[in-house]
Amino acid sequence: MLFSTPQYFVFFSIVVAVFYSLPRRARIPFLLLASYFFYASWNWKFVPLLLTLTVIDFFAAQWIEAKQGIKRHGALVMSLVANLGFLGFFKYYNFAARTAGSILGLPSDSWVLQIVLPLGISFHTFQSISYVVDVYRGEREAVRKPLDYALFISFFPQLVAGPIVRAREFFADLYAWEAPSTQEVKRGAFLIVLGLTKKVALADNLSPIVDRYFSGLHSYTGALSAWGAMFAFALQIFFDFSGYTDMAIGSALVLGFHFPVNFRRPYLAVSITDFWRRWHISLSSWLRDYLYIPMGGNRRGRAKTYRNLMITMLLGGLWHGANWTFIVWGAYHGLLLSLERMVGIGRQRQSSFVAAVPRIILTFCLVSVGWVFFRSQSFSDAFFVFGQMFSMRGGQWPIDSVLMTLCALSLVIAVLEELHGVTKRLEAIPAWSLGLVLGVLLFVVEIFGTDRSLPFIYFQF
Repeated sequence: MLFSTPQYFVFFSIVVAVFYSLPRRARIPFLLLASYFFYASWNWKFVPLLLTLTVIDFFAAQWIEAKQGIKRHGALVMSLVANLGFLGFFKYYNFAARTAGSILGLPSDSWVLQIVLPLGISFHTFQSISYVVDVYRGEREAVRKPLDYALFISFFPQLVAGPIVRAREFFADLYAWEAPSTQEVKRGAFLIVLGLTKKVALADNLSPIVDRYFSGLHSYTGALSAWGAMFAFALQIFFDFSGYTDMAIGSALVLGFHFPVNFRRPYLAVSITDFWRRWHISLSSWLRDYLYIPMGGNRRGRAKTYRNLMITMLLGGLWHGANWTFIVWGAYHGLLLSLERMVGIGRQRQSSFVAAVPRIILTFCLVSVGWVFFRSQSFSDAFFVFGQMFSMRGGQWPIDSVLMTLCALSLVIAVLEELHGVTKRLEAIPAWSLGLVLGVLLFVVEIFGTDRSLPFIYFQF
């Protein structure tokens, strides 16, 4: 049940209608049932896995809060082993098996198993871990009601691809729930339609360009072809993932829940440091709070700061996918972050946006170079693309003029949002004016939407 399909909108409409018609005490059980139905519609066989991890972490947090010393430490270890064990097996077993086989000179598929990756496991395991660790640190109390905790893990808007919601944010909404204001409903509706537009009109049209290039590298030679393909992928992955996030945040907001912002115009960043404060913010902050800072952060000298940055980004790359190319992508960003810290570059912006443009362009180019590793299936493919990007051959620009126009319009809107916050002002306009804006966006979806419903990129992570 993709967010961008009619089935989701039927499902969501029914959920909203029933949710607000039920008495308050029945709403949590109903949302939980709806969330499990949503998850089962993808693959019902993994429902027991989700339920098992939920039960383990619920009782682990109870044990941690009730016990002292080694017993509470043991409960934390049990929770981490369960979450990381399931994640490691489903996501990384075959990667480890192929690597080990290669090292030992065996056929690459000697120990490979037919494993289906459970949808959303990278996201709900991190969400569970953050909750249990927060209880262990004494930063929050353990949740007493199992249904409440089960809803926190399985809430359908963010279940399969985030954002990674912290327990303090979710339960603050759940226990002090209030019906969303008119402005919040308007904003939620706008985000849902905006996300749909990003996905269907932009990401899904850029996808075939990227797929054609990477499936036939030797047929599309030249610098223009390579840079055009990487420009297309940079925009595809942004519109795809931020489109999903917009729809998730909007859906939750209509139901009275406030998810954190996950993207803040990342391609207008003035440095790689600034980029990671704007891109997939919930993951970046998770890695900072539960990995980088516990390792020492920047408190133990420069050498250890660079080490911590590299380890954090290496593991961040590995989180994205079980392939050496993702690890190198993480290392690339870790190296750039370390270099920026070394020379004192951060998120500082020049006195005017115009003065910041050269740094924005440079940062975007550096990020796009990194996307080569992210998108390539192998190092040989990545190095071939690099060879074409920096070759003297011209090639052919792969993006047609109509799609380039849509991309240019999105850039203009992003700049206006950066400078003036134009989309937030939509909350204050009359309902008929917002309806007109939504009508225009839906018209764009109808005109430029593709016939296929393509899965969101981050579903594979």
